[in-house]
Amino acid sequence: MIHYDEKNQIFQIHTKNTSYVIGLADGAYPGHIYYGRKMEDARCGFLMRTEEAPFTPAVCKREKASFADTFSTEYSTWGVGDFRESCLDVRTAEGQRGCELRYQSHRILDEKPQLPGLPSLFAGKSKAQTLELLCTDEVIGLEVVLRYSVFEDSDAIIRSVSVKNKSEKPLALERVLSACLDMDQNGFEMISLHGAWARERGIVRRPVAYGKQSIGSVRGESSHQENPFLALVTPGTNQEMGEVYAMNFVYSGNFLAQAELSQFDRVRMVMGIHPQGFAWHLAPGECFDAPEVVCMYSAEGLGKMTREFHDLYRNHLIRSRYTHQKRPVLINNWEATYFNFNEEKLVAIAKEAAKCGIEMLVMDDGWFGKRNSDNSSLGDWTVDKAKLPNGLHSLVEKVKDCGLKFGIWMEPEMISPDSELYRAHPDWALHLNEREGTQGREQFVLDLSRKEVVDGIYEQISAVIRSADISYVKWDMNRQLTDVGNAVLAPERQGEIYHRYMLGVYEMQERLCHDFPDLLLENCSGGGARFDAGMLYYSPQIWCSDDMDPVERLSIQEGTALVYPLSTMGAHVCDCPNHTTGRTTPFQTRGEVALSGTFGYELDITKIAEEERAQIPGQIAAYHKYNELVREGDYYRIASFRENGVYDCWMSTSKDKKEALVTFVQVFAKPNQKSFHIRLQGLDPNAEYRLEGTENVYSGSLLMYAGILIPREMGDFKSRLLHFNRVC
Repeated sequence: MIHYDEKNQIFQIHTKNTSYVIGLADGAYPGHIYYGRKMEDARCGFLMRTEEAPFTPAVCKREKASFADTFSTEYSTWGVGDFRESCLDVRTAEGQRGCELRYQSHRILDEKPQLPGLPSLFAGKSKAQTLELLCTDEVIGLEVVLRYSVFEDSDAIIRSVSVKNKSEKPLALERVLSACLDMDQNGFEMISLHGAWARERGIVRRPVAYGKQSIGSVRGESSHQENPFLALVTPGTNQEMGEVYAMNFVYSGNFLAQAELSQFDRVRMVMGIHPQGFAWHLAPGECFDAPEVVCMYSAEGLGKMTREFHDLYRNHLIRSRYTHQKRPVLINNWEATYFNFNEEKLVAIAKEAAKCGIEMLVMDDGWFGKRNSDNSSLGDWTVDKAKLPNGLHSLVEKVKDCGLKFGIWMEPEMISPDSELYRAHPDWALHLNEREGTQGREQFVLDLSRKEVVDGIYEQISAVIRSADISYVKWDMNRQLTDVGNAVLAPERQGEIYHRYMLGVYEMQERLCHDFPDLLLENCSGGGARFDAGMLYYSPQIWCSDDMDPVERLSIQEGTALVYPLSTMGAHVCDCPNHTTGRTTPFQTRGEVALSGTFGYELDITKIAEEERAQIPGQIAAYHKYNELVREGDYYRIASFRENGVYDCWMSTSKDKKEALVTFVQVFAKPNQKSFHIRLQGLDPNAEYRLEGTENVYSGSLLMYAGILIPREMGDFKSRLLHFNRVC
């Protein structure tokens, strides 16, 4: 998969369908040559344009600055001539900034190395290879390893960077991004995912113009507002055609993703930890490992990119034993009761849920300390005996007697000013000296950059899990980071706290996965503020959004599924009128939209209309029938309500192309209109398929090339499922 042509000084990295080519200008400067369709011809060094002015420094030293500012580098540095976006900024002990990396050696490993303390993709059952380019700056004593890993069953290239101080003086890293890609402009458009609380990951597409177009987060989380995904696409790219160059950051904290069009019509694409608020003190001998970036190229449009991401994350990122298993159908009491519940109420919900086939009760916020609203008790992870007088173990056993498993909500990263923990350890909250703390939701953020805080909180939450038969934990994080400082780290290390905080979160979740291997962990951050690849390393699913309105979920789940597998999207059937939008939608539609996720319920099953309650067993039967297809199959986006304003449609097709499930939602009814004409994807054109519930048989070619008709219905927000099975 990885080859080095010593004669031409060219590295070739091959995946199933793509190639990535690196050359050495002057034998010293790693330069980008090619990324695209699979191409094994190594005679492509001329594409670096080193035979053109301003030429390489070995040929024309007097124009070295011009060379640096035009060269298609593999990893950009600041201070010696490249004025485009830098990936690495280094300040010496003397306060000077400047870095120039030169190739020294390389290794090709028959493995995929793991990054210490960070989420990291793994080879699993697939063969893997890794190219490590060792580059140095001898002047300041810096050693940088550029790492590229590939798997034989994937088109992804996994990139990361390690920086080591080989000098006898400290260095300050003021920026360490993880990936850089320089290309000729090709009329690129930029696709990114944007939103806010309750409307996360909407797809936004815009032309790449001169200058820098960036997205990012400095909130201490990947955020509701922007997601650590960026794609550049050629004009006219859609689901089935066009070229796509994509990056996704395997990290859950601050990030920067950017495209820059230069004066010479070159595009530079970068991704990594956001430099704002970041500074890493690198003592002699110390090493800094930057998180991984997944690079993906598709010559077959966005759909091919999506399916490659889905397969990659299912096979090489998510470690949970639930990854390829059906998840229990759960009911969460949050929108049913909010803080107003007791043992009797929860058991009543469990009894009614069991009658309908629901398999797990999840107790949400309000079970601990004196938590009757969101203004107290975070950090006091002990049962509120006023609500649960017999304790947690008793409640869990009563729920189990109903035939249900039990799950629990926690927010381990937060602390309330009104809590016993804060009164005992006010310094455990992130804080700036002599400045009044900035509250959000009347809470502070625990300083998880400190080991004693990580250990103290983990001991509390693990004790809760051990105290009863708990099968599921929903890990929430409900506010952004502010006041990012402490009195523990030295002044020169205060810029490390954002990243050390994330390392603390990862450590806690790693310990949780190790100590409770059968636990189903679902990450959450005020809904979908931390829906990223970093979190998927620890949990097989993430709460997609606090907005469960199925109409809103169409765009939220479309944007999420552009990158992340359907099996990772926490999705529930909500009550109506919806608690976020006030909209009322059919119970059938709520269920069928949620089927393309983990599936569960968030309502008071003891109070809903009998007509709706009667539909639950059928919805759960549909979940059990279709879940493997949705969880393991190939996802195809057929139509987007976001684009057409009328209807939405997507499908999941089994890997062997024997089965397909189409979900169709008529969002708005229109008078005097014909039926909807849709063309399916991903089927075998030579096979015959029967539409379940009918005698109608269609060829795969007819369904994909000519299409089918779906009748219009009276009324808004109507959905239907079309299940096709191969008959020959």
